[in-house]
Amino acid sequence: MKAMVTGGAGFIGSHVVAQLLDRGDEVVVLDDFSTGTEHNLRAATGTSGDRLRTYRVDIADDAAAGIVRREQPEALLLIAAQSSVKVSMRDPMQDARVNVIGMLKMLEAAKASGCRKVVFASSGGTIYGSVDEARLPLREDYPTAPVSFYGVTKAAVGHYLAVYRQQAGLDYAALALGNVYGPRQSPYGEAGVVSIFAGTMLSGRPCVINGDGLTTRDYVHVTDVARAFVLATGRGTGLMNIGTGIGTAVNDIYRLLREALGHDLDPVRGPALPGEVRRVVLDIATARAELGWEPRIGLKEGIGTVSDWLRALPPGHPSAPSAATSAAARG
Repeated sequence: MKAMVTGGAGFIGSHVVAQLLDRGDEVVVLDDFSTGTEHNLRAATGTSGDRLRTYRVDIADDAAAGIVRREQPEALLLIAAQSSVKVSMRDPMQDARVNVIGMLKMLEAAKASGCRKVVFASSGGTIYGSVDEARLPLREDYPTAPVSFYGVTKAAVGHYLAVYRQQAGLDYAALALGNVYGPRQSPYGEAGVVSIFAGTMLSGRPCVINGDGLTTRDYVHVTDVARAFVLATGRGTGLMNIGTGIGTAVNDIYRLLREALGHDLDPVRGPALPGEVRRVVLDIATARAELGWEPRIGLKEGIGTVSDWLRALPPGHPSAPSAATSAAARG
């Protein structure tokens, strides 16, 4: 199969690229390298030979659509995004430029190039909005009512995908991801509490927990998420939750990391963040039925992979923990 991955040099995308190459696929990566890195691609690709091509391009630029038309992928995996809730609340225009306009340009190009399947990285943590806790874990038929602009854009693209399928016959899978964590997630970003806490602890600094730390998320390991993307290139249609069905509070994430790393500094409490959903736990029955997928890596094991990866990074690596590591994390 010829698969194109937008954001293929990023945290999630590079793991997807690795698994596609392991399957024997030809892979084309589109990435503007604003957050993705050459380090991620080198770690992902190994000995890929001539089965990997990379283009440095923004998906909202017309040049990106031209590459899709020229390459004519069988499967287009849309992972590139403005991925921060915090940034979306500060700059909704930029959020929409990438997450709506950029995605529409990709979908138009996919339709024109005869692409067979689109797999879209949606967000199980934001599209449903503030939820009735009696309905947890959430199924895909739960009403979408985002409370952040990031969630609005992810929900909107899901609706666009449904219409493209109805009107143009473009098949799709929209994977509503839980809180993804794992190796290659930068500890310096605005999202990713596991990597930020781990990097901060390894730098010997106190972590900041925003709010009361009782915000609950469904933490799912990036290796499991990448496997869902690869499976979805060949089967499954519509919206599918990708998580574990287990909710974990930020305070518990902090405790597990503290135990794993032997960190002895108490956390600092910061203000709650705007646009935050209080609790998210995802029902994954649809992914089991449609994709034959379920998570394999538990939280304690997954946290170990993050700490091992950070500890093994050489000096000078862009994600290596240092005294300059940001102590702040979303929670």
